[in-house]
Amino acid sequence: MRRSSLILTLGLLLACPPAYAADIYGLTPGNPDIKSAGPMAFGPSGILFIGDPMGASVFAVQTGEKKSSPAKAMHELEGVSAAIKDVLKADVKINDLAVNPESGTVYILVTAKGKGPALVKINGSEVKEVSLKNIPFAKKELSNAADDAVVKVGRREKNLRGESITDLAFVDGEVIVSGYRKGDSPSGVTAVVFPFNKADRGAGLEIYHGAHGKSEDYSAIRTFVPFIINGEANLLAGFVCTPLVKFPVSAVESSDKITGTTVAELGNRNRPLDMIVYEKDGKRFLLLSNSARGVMKISTEDIENQKPITSPVRNGDVAGQPFETVKSLTNVVQLDKLNDTHAVVLIADADQIDLKTVELP
Repeated sequence: MRRSSLILTLGLLLACPPAYAADIYGLTPGNPDIKSAGPMAFGPSGILFIGDPMGASVFAVQTGEKKSSPAKAMHELEGVSAAIKDVLKADVKINDLAVNPESGTVYILVTAKGKGPALVKINGSEVKEVSLKNIPFAKKELSNAADDAVVKVGRREKNLRGESITDLAFVDGEVIVSGYRKGDSPSGVTAVVFPFNKADRGAGLEIYHGAHGKSEDYSAIRTFVPFIINGEANLLAGFVCTPLVKFPVSAVESSDKITGTTVAELGNRNRPLDMIVYEKDGKRFLLLSNSARGVMKISTEDIENQKPITSPVRNGDVAGQPFETVKSLTNVVQLDKLNDTHAVVLIADADQIDLKTVELP
């Protein structure tokens, strides 16, 4: 099927009832064998895509939610990890958070001690487990994911399988997946057509890392967002230490190796955690949470004309797209857009993690 026809079909199916949509998308009832909890993202008709790094697979799961009003959604829950523990009857590690754009419901994927991956949903302050038994789903194994073995990466040796999926998003009828791949250039991006009825297509990814002063193809994307530039779908991707890179989605299917354009250096000794794109006062911004440098509000103005960074950016300096640190947001480890004016965030503070709704800055 041509992409244009696929996009039209997907658009028509957005209004389908969940059960019918599940059948159309090739989802069948069963028990998804998710081996590990990775990143999540929503697609059409309330379908949730779940990355399974250790299984090197992407699962499409039908949540079965009815449409409601995200504009009216509001979530506040202190000690959300403790609340999830009470529901699941197990200690948990939170892996990712995603908001259903058709309802405003918050979904959190966790690793439950002694039980493995588990999914919960939150409305307001109410936490419920989402059963992953006898649920409509489909599975796609990635064809070129990193092997479950120790390999040399740069100057180090490590097992890359647990990072075979570092982030994912639904873009123009495809699930775009970042992570480590097989081969001497392990950083890569994979495109998986949805429904899962075709072979995946992937490419290696090379970037110029200003803080390191060199080109690299062994550092995986940590978080990314789809972003339209001059009418074309691009990815804006964050890497450790902390380059921001753009490249067209079409390159994933047309190239064996992509050379990204570094449009910002956001400071060294830092790990990007999560990122969203939003509009305010007629302008588009990125909101990026980080391990060591707070939450950044990054301008995308004139990003299509941003001069590529191709020379060293030393001593923790910054360059490229301008940004400001949002002082009102601290210790944010996960975030997702809730509606046009608000986001939901997970804040790790002291001995607990809180779920909050915050106004987009």
